[in-house]
Order: sequence, then C-alpha cells, then structure tokens
Amino acid sequence: MRIAFCVVISTAISQAAFCQTVAAPPLLTKPESVSARLSRGFMVPAQVVLRPTTKAEAEAHAVWTLRAALNVSALQCQFSPFLRTVKNYNEAIRHHATELTKSQAVLVGHFKRYDGAQGLNSFDQYTTRTYNSFSTLDAQYNFCDAAATVGRDILRIPRGRLGEATAALNAVLRTSLLQKPDRVFFDPDLIVWTWLPAIPEPAPDKTRGRRR
Repeated sequence: MRIAFCVVISTAISQAAFCQTVAAPPLLTKPESVSARLSRGFMVPAQVVLRPTTKAEAEAHAVWTLRAALNVSALQCQFSPFLRTVKNYNEAIRHHATELTKSQAVLVGHFKRYDGAQGLNSFDQYTTRTYNSFSTLDAQYNFCDAAATVGRDILRIPRGRLGEATAALNAVLRTSLLQKPDRVFFDPDLIVWTWLPAIPEPAPDKTRGRRR
C-alpha cells in the first residue's frame, strides 16, 4: 500500500497542491476485526491462576473460587431480593462449612510451600484477587442471575461432595461475565449510512433596513 502526502500552498490569487506518494510502513500485526473485539465482551475480569498444584490444591482452589463468587454476588446483587444471593451465600457457608475450612487449609499450605513465612500473606492476596476476578459492572445482571442459580444448586449438593461439582458451577459463573455489547450500536458494518442533501443558504431578507 502507498500513501500520498500533499502540501497545499495558498496565496491571495491562487492555490497550488504538491503531492508525493511514498510506501506505507508494514504493519507489525494484523488489525483486529470489530467482530473479534466484540467476541471477547467488555471488561472481562481475569481468572486467577495458581502455580503448579497438587490434585488436592487444584480442588481446593476451585472450591474457594466458587465461595468467592457467591460472596461477591451477595454484595453486588442486593438490588433484587428475588435473587436471594445473600441468603444463598450464608446457607452455603453453613451447609459446606467443613469442606470450605478444609479447602482454606489446603490453600494456605500451597502458599507456604512456595512462599514460606509469607504464605499467609500470599493467601490473603490470592483471596483478594479471586474476589476481584468476579467483580464486574458491564455484566452485573448476567452474573447476578447466574450466581442466583448456582447459589440454589450448591445447597442441593450433599456435604463433602462440593469439590466434585465446582468445575461445572464455576464454568456457569465465568461464562456469565462475558457480556457482549449490542452489535447494532458497536459494529459499524451493521450501520447503514445515509447522506442527507445539503441545506441551502437562506435567501437574504431584502426588506431589512428599508424604511417604512
């Protein structure tokens, strides 16, 4: 592709343009299409990823992630009492208290294994990041709806078997964060552009200034 650079020189009696065509610099990356940008949704929070884990640590991470999501929903979704996110969270904490306590201990051990004496501090930072990974504004309605459903489902899981269900439940919550904008307003390819005719200058009022 080539680009034309033009310089326009104007004087009181004439105007001239001088143009030169040069080669455009190569693109380092292929421009991303509008559709590709929209497919990712808006500001989707990043999921927390741990360093290499044991099987028990991976399950504890999934359980603690689910707990964090329901905790966030209890705080963010109180605009609708019909979702029952606060009640669901409190009941889930009581129903699965033993497994949640065990998951916390396993995760603390994970961070102590990597960070030694700073393990508890690392666990606190991990918990904060996990909470933030579900904090959303763009997809709040989607997330709250999903969290209400997951909160009811988690109460039907027998005690001691929460870890077996976390993969499916966390997937529902993560998917709810992928809020996509309305393509009609954000995709220029779907907008029909119409050129309107120019509005003529109003005719001068010849009676202005005339004495009556």
